[in-house]
Amino acid sequence: MRVFERPDFDRSLRTVLLIVAAAIVAWPAHAEVRTITWQDLMPEQAPFEDPFEELTGAQLVDLSDAARVRHRLANGRLVSEDAREDLADYERKLTAQGVDIDGLLARRAEITEKRRQAAEAVMPSLEGANVRIAGYVLPIEFEGDKVTEFLLVPYVGACIHVPPPPANQIVHVSIKGGFETSGLFAPVWVDGAMSTGLASQNLRLVDGAADVSVGYRLVAKSVESYRQ
Repeated sequence: MRVFERPDFDRSLRTVLLIVAAAIVAWPAHAEVRTITWQDLMPEQAPFEDPFEELTGAQLVDLSDAARVRHRLANGRLVSEDAREDLADYERKLTAQGVDIDGLLARRAEITEKRRQAAEAVMPSLEGANVRIAGYVLPIEFEGDKVTEFLLVPYVGACIHVPPPPANQIVHVSIKGGFETSGLFAPVWVDGAMSTGLASQNLRLVDGAADVSVGYRLVAKSVESYRQ
């Protein structure tokens, strides 16, 4: 007895079965949602000495003011007699407190660069990961009354009237169709696909606009009010 063969059908069936098998194998990795914290967004960094961390707030202000006047003098710019007297006061006060003014200013560029690298470092393992994270909403785009894009930040007040958090502590979130929020800095849970990489996001506030460095982006599947 001859068996009727359908080679095209067999090939199509094998292709479908291979696609289904691959999808079954890949599904668990893609479907798993990992709950993360803000600490999980910060890679471990090699420790470095930061002598500025040992200064008080008042000492940092005095050092900054002294550096500003010194810079003007070094560049031949006009400096008033009052500013020169202030500089002498800053230097006397800081020296009496044991602050090495020249040593700190000489290392300022080096420490600034190390801080920048630490602030912009992201976790490569989060690229493409499905995550769930809680934070506070800072809206940046609307459709009607719904928020379609926002910055997710780790604490209330971030980016407003104070220096923003490090780039690796800000997530730019977009959600199709938007969601209704209870107001500025509303606490939420966000679920979605994460991507990594430094970007600049323009943040428009009532009293002006500013560019904020962002280390992560997330396409949200859902945004819901925060519940532990």
